[in-house]
Amino acid sequence: MHPPGAAPPLWTILPFAALLLTIALLPLVRPHWWENHVHKGLVAAGLSIPSLLWLATQGESRTLLHAVQDYISFLSLLGSLFVISGGIHLRGSLSGTPLGNTAVMATGAVLANLIGTTGASMLLIRPLLRANAARRRKAHVVVFFIFVVSNCGGLLTPLGDPPLFLGFLHGVPFLWTLRLWGPWLVVCGLVLAAFNIVDQWILAREEKQYPEPLLEEVMAHGTPGIDGRRNFVLLGGVVAIMLGRGEGWTTDGTSWPFGVQEAAMLGLAVVSLAITPRGVREANRFSFEPILEVAALFLGIFLTMGPPLLYLNARGAALGLDAPWEYYWATGLLSSFLDNAPTYLTFAATAAGSFGVPVSEVDYLSDLLAQGPDATRTLSAIACGAVMMGANTYIGNGPNFMVKSIAESQGVAMPSFLGYMKWSGVVLLPIFAIVTLLFFR
Repeated sequence: MHPPGAAPPLWTILPFAALLLTIALLPLVRPHWWENHVHKGLVAAGLSIPSLLWLATQGESRTLLHAVQDYISFLSLLGSLFVISGGIHLRGSLSGTPLGNTAVMATGAVLANLIGTTGASMLLIRPLLRANAARRRKAHVVVFFIFVVSNCGGLLTPLGDPPLFLGFLHGVPFLWTLRLWGPWLVVCGLVLAAFNIVDQWILAREEKQYPEPLLEEVMAHGTPGIDGRRNFVLLGGVVAIMLGRGEGWTTDGTSWPFGVQEAAMLGLAVVSLAITPRGVREANRFSFEPILEVAALFLGIFLTMGPPLLYLNARGAALGLDAPWEYYWATGLLSSFLDNAPTYLTFAATAAGSFGVPVSEVDYLSDLLAQGPDATRTLSAIACGAVMMGANTYIGNGPNFMVKSIAESQGVAMPSFLGYMKWSGVVLLPIFAIVTLLFFR
């Protein structure tokens, strides 16, 4: 094994940083201009040019090829889950009581590991909003839903959250993330308990303030039903493809060639579009707008993050990160304000460099895990930080803004960017401190 290579010039990191800052700030500064996906694509393409030129002229064509392949694999997974889950419609309404709301979120925390945080969020947010339609104060329900279903719940499989899928693409075994059940159980359990207490308190205040029999109203619910059941079979197909790729089915235990997994997943998405009645998707208000936004932005992210990964792999030790808890918080804090998928790879590359593992090979994370228990705990901390702390802000993970947008379209007055951070600061940061003490000291 060769040691990590020489660090690229510091300026090569600037396009990556500029793109992530643009994603974070332009929705706040120029929201209407930024809504146009063509504008997003132009910004992403323009900022990618310096990175592309440097990689092409400095003998880093392999790094560029890996970035393109990762992007295609990432988008095929996210797109197939988005399309297939959009073909499942939950009819009726659930109970909007604190216990009923908690049960929906707990279900989402499990479901997120099977159909991704994006799939679970899109499947459950509309039934949850219908269940709470009679309540006047319900923004907190959506905020906690983002905490659990859109982020922390998806920690146990590579299907759960994009960072874990990227880790899987770079050599982390498919079932390895199941070892994170301890942090998953602690975080989801404590957040759900906190939500139940808050929701009971808010419901009790509402009942005192308004003369209508609110509790009876939220307890009433329509007969539940499911349309588009055949899509559950297709979701099972996505899981089977992931397992087959990771375990090397039909290839004597070796990973499938690039393109097989991707084509199979996109094929399932096409089947879903063909077999799902139009009325089911119309009932879900399904459109391709969210996935087009992801496609435009992440193309730029994947193309610009090559030089930063090489730099951190070579110079990561200079950051002074050593203990797992330091990687947990460093990864988490960056994931809070930038996208958690490239943040995961950034700190995974840093950790690999500190253990003498180069990132020049596709499966470099399997080499990192082979370094022993310390490397395993470090990568566990990075995975937990990226997935969990994506919940700290609206911009920490892709589904966060999608859920916020759906809630606002149905009349829910969601907190501002800073208002949301007040919730996450009060609820999540103490819980993340407990996780640090229990698992990453």
